[in-house]
Amino acid sequence: MSTSDQDQSVDTPIPAPDAGTAAEVEAETEVEAAAEGEAAAEGEGRRLTPRQARRLRIALSSVGMVAMAVVLGLRIASRSSVLVVGVYGLALILCGVVIELSRNGRTRLGSWLLAVGLVAAIGSDWLLIP
Repeated sequence: MSTSDQDQSVDTPIPAPDAGTAAEVEAETEVEAAAEGEAAAEGEGRRLTPRQARRLRIALSSVGMVAMAVVLGLRIASRSSVLVVGVYGLALILCGVVIELSRNGRTRLGSWLLAVGLVAAIGSDWLLIP
């Protein structure tokens, strides 16, 4: 090693290679800006991943199951009827079926069944049970 090599500092930065012409730098900047714009547009239209959708349906079904169990308990306390047990028992079974469908990846079918089933349970309670 020569003395000139030893005199240089270890932390001296290595000079960057020529970045190119101004037009190349500007083109790279535009490409990066366009990529960031596309990423922002994708962020605005975000959808749930399949795993998130399954977990959401399972959570909603669990909440529906707890709600139906509470309503069933309250209805049995006020008026003991086989019809009450039948309607809310079927709603509880439906919530369990939706949980299983969601675990197996059938989230759309589970969503429709949950919505229609809970509306049917509430509607039959209102129409059928005095």
